[in-house]
Amino acid sequence: MIFGGLMTLFAGIAAIANDDVFVATRNYMFEFDLTGWGWIHLIMGVVITLAGAALFQGATWARVVGVGLAGLAMLANFLWLPYAPFWAIVLIAINAFVIWALCTAPSPSER
Repeated sequence: MIFGGLMTLFAGIAAIANDDVFVATRNYMFEFDLTGWGWIHLIMGVVITLAGAALFQGATWARVVGVGLAGLAMLANFLWLPYAPFWAIVLIAINAFVIWALCTAPSPSER
């Protein structure tokens, strides 16, 4: 989860710092400014990374929050497809794996 959060954070920084990194597709249904998408990804990346760090402490709330955040990150990366298709698909796959891992891992009381 920390890795996915950091990758989302880096995508956000790249979009904010230099809009020329990404090629915007015209006539896309979810048209949004790249700087706006950058801020969305930056904030989500920070929150996902912090929730991932809380998982190392065994916090049950971090699992629930992690599943929700990974779902939101999947949605944000789906909307990010016209700007960075390969990167968005990779992050969607990472977030799907994070959801699976959080839902199937044993709870701290079962260890």
